[in-house]
Amino acid sequence: MLSLPSEFRTPPAYTEESDQIIVAQKSDWSKRLFDLVMAGLVIVFVLSWLIPLIGIAIRINSSGPILFIQMRTGRNGRIFRCFKFRTMTYERNATFKQAVKNDSRITVTGSFLRRTNLDEMPQFLNVVLGDMSIVGPRPHPIQLDAQFWDSMAGYRERYSVKPGITGLAQVRGCRGETRDWIDMEHRVRFDHFYIRKRSLVMDMKICWWTVLKMVQGDKKAF
Repeated sequence: MLSLPSEFRTPPAYTEESDQIIVAQKSDWSKRLFDLVMAGLVIVFVLSWLIPLIGIAIRINSSGPILFIQMRTGRNGRIFRCFKFRTMTYERNATFKQAVKNDSRITVTGSFLRRTNLDEMPQFLNVVLGDMSIVGPRPHPIQLDAQFWDSMAGYRERYSVKPGITGLAQVRGCRGETRDWIDMEHRVRFDHFYIRKRSLVMDMKICWWTVLKMVQGDKKAF
């Protein structure tokens, strides 16, 4: 059973400190070292055989590329190409639309990949490239960022650090479609809390909670 400390169970309230995040650089070297070591191990011992295997499964369900490459926002608003396993039917030059429950675009293989978070595995390549960290606020598609960048308090500050493959907000269930304003607000509050309190120990805990979510299956990952 997934168990989190009480301070992680509800979205933290905003404080004056939340809206004026100043990111310390003192621990960046240790975080980057952790990212490179872990990402390197995953690429060599997991992705080397997982990409061909999942690639075959994806192509059995639908034609098109194995990887889905989407422009997303990175640290300090810098745009980068984010890698994922393709989980939807392929449509060239498709317009952006958030995935919803029972979305007809999601393939059978894609549903499994989303539920187990395996669709995010290619982002370990983004970590090595320096675009992402293993743990941090999730990078959003630039179209989604445009809806909240100037209108939600503290939203842009979540990009004061590198975005992550997983994060505190995600292990607390703040993922998937942001249908209501409060959905994104809760996500941003968790992101702010992580940025203020982040440490190597916290990153390791979030990685463990993420693995548990993958094993249990995430109901919000549709």
